[in-house]
Amino acid sequence: MDDLKTSEAWRIFRIQAELIDGIETLNDLGPAVSVFGGARFGEGSPYYNAARETATLLCKQNLAVITGGGPGIMEAASRGCFEAGGTSVGLNIVLPREQHPNHFQNRSITFRYFFIRKLMFVRYAMAYVIFPGGFGTMDEFFESLTLIQTKKIRRFPIVLFGSSYWQGLLDWMRAAMLPHGAIATDDLELFHLVDTPEAAADIISCYVEQCRQFQGDQRRTTV
Repeated sequence: MDDLKTSEAWRIFRIQAELIDGIETLNDLGPAVSVFGGARFGEGSPYYNAARETATLLCKQNLAVITGGGPGIMEAASRGCFEAGGTSVGLNIVLPREQHPNHFQNRSITFRYFFIRKLMFVRYAMAYVIFPGGFGTMDEFFESLTLIQTKKIRRFPIVLFGSSYWQGLLDWMRAAMLPHGAIATDDLELFHLVDTPEAAADIISCYVEQCRQFQGDQRRTTV
């Protein structure tokens, strides 16, 4: 029993250390976008190329790009940002398979705990772009919707890329969740669906401009 208590106590210290490390590494990051997607979409995938191009366009808006730091879509977005001269952040995670840090990261953190890593994604991003992926990608999508729906975080753009991949899920949400009252009609407006990197970047560009105008108005009213 004493060994168990000691083990649990040290786990709290490890959690605290990861949280502090994440905050200290990203605190001066500036405006950023988190890009998600599956590790299994390699360089030959059109989604890989689209993620790379999307990240490049985001960098041209002076936005940093945050990814999970691994292969597939994560690598593509990291690569597009890195090659464009932007700040590419990799939030890596220790996993038994699939996850290994890609080589296109200016800043890199490795996490043991998923929940701290997910906190960093949402804390330091002003938008999400979500490419096709598996359970982890779905998790990020639905968690962001939940946090916005329940007003735990501010509303920001959630952009789904690839209608052929996502349309079936969205149709199910409308056909099953909505009629049962599990979600409201307004909840289906919490995200955007696009098929080109330009469309994804434009949505975020409009949001960034709105934020800048709001900040300018706030400064003027306090003078």
